[in-house]
Amino acid sequence: MANVILKPGREKSLLRRHPWIFSGAIHSVDENTASGSTVDLLASDRTFLARAAFSPHSQIRARAWTFEDEVVDKEFFRNRIRGAIDFRLSVFNSSFWVLDNHNSIIDSTSSDSMRLVYAESDGIPGLMVDRYGDVLVMQCLTAGAEYWKETIADILTAETGLVTIYERSDADVRELEGLPPKTGFLRKSILPDASLASQITKFAITEHELKYNVNLAQGHKTGFYLDQRTNRLRVRELTNDKDVLDCFCYTGGFTVNALAGGAKFVLSVDSSADALELCKENIALNNLPADRQTSLAGDVFQLLRKFRDENRSFDMIILDPPKFAPTAAHADKAARAYKDINLLAFKLLRPNGILVTFSCSGGIDAVLFRKIVAGAALDAGVDAQIIEHLSQGADHPVSLHFPEGAYLKGLVCLRK
Repeated sequence: MANVILKPGREKSLLRRHPWIFSGAIHSVDENTASGSTVDLLASDRTFLARAAFSPHSQIRARAWTFEDEVVDKEFFRNRIRGAIDFRLSVFNSSFWVLDNHNSIIDSTSSDSMRLVYAESDGIPGLMVDRYGDVLVMQCLTAGAEYWKETIADILTAETGLVTIYERSDADVRELEGLPPKTGFLRKSILPDASLASQITKFAITEHELKYNVNLAQGHKTGFYLDQRTNRLRVRELTNDKDVLDCFCYTGGFTVNALAGGAKFVLSVDSSADALELCKENIALNNLPADRQTSLAGDVFQLLRKFRDENRSFDMIILDPPKFAPTAAHADKAARAYKDINLLAFKLLRPNGILVTFSCSGGIDAVLFRKIVAGAALDAGVDAQIIEHLSQGADHPVSLHFPEGAYLKGLVCLRK
């Protein structure tokens, strides 16, 4: 096994069990160390620190699989994946998730879709696995996850009893790993390819008694924002008899819940006409009143300014924008964008109106996001209270040793 030797004093993060080692911390690497292969991370005095996946093209040069002197092989990944699934069973319990006769997680009462493996937080850096009904969608975002991809796919079929795995390794971060984008079936059922392809481009899922058509092949992330499950339900609980503006609505997760919660009217705004079309389909799929919803395609920033100039107002505004700051290096520019949309939203809120605002940017932590929203309220000339903090669901756990896993921040604010 190849060795990666760190510079003196650069082992501190590993001693805190943070799994990343950056290129600047490395003194030397054994020659001909293959991308994705397993290496030993050693302190400058050659003390063993961790066993990791090596990535020669990334600034994050190694990601720790384990901090123990143990073999990283098929059984290692089987134990990690089994542990991730067992954790979700224990958290959601039989009132939420049950096992079928194939030992697969299915939802008996509320949802048939969830995240099964969440990368570093489940001890498998770079690997995301989401379950949508009887289909698994898998993302391998790092050299290490790519190296073990076929082994992991075999384990997933054995552990879940599911025969269809679709790969969505098409995120931009793969380029930083020196990896090309890859999509397509890794494992598939006996159905003809054409039939399978047709199913995954309009795949029906259920969440809190509502149905959604999702595009597993081309939709955002792995097809749907599973991390917002509990937040969509919370919005449903808050929208009765309200005029709602849903910004960056995508395929209508919050819009559908607002209508289901008894909203008087919902204006759904997104830059993608295709997403808005799917939003309309999801409204119809749930037999919700189409006459209480209107879709508007356009740039949200420009439309918010237009609404302000027209003196429009709403009882509730939802802001769920895309990732403005993927890293801390983008934080300043992203902060201005977040402040701009939140300032405009506060101006559009009626007295006692509710703002539900999110950031999914890794470069903006919860403290900074709260300061941004507070600054927006101040500049808008309104008095507001935070009445609730929101975050990603429990199927997206956050390791105490890897705070970067807490990417989704949300605030429910009341304009007084």
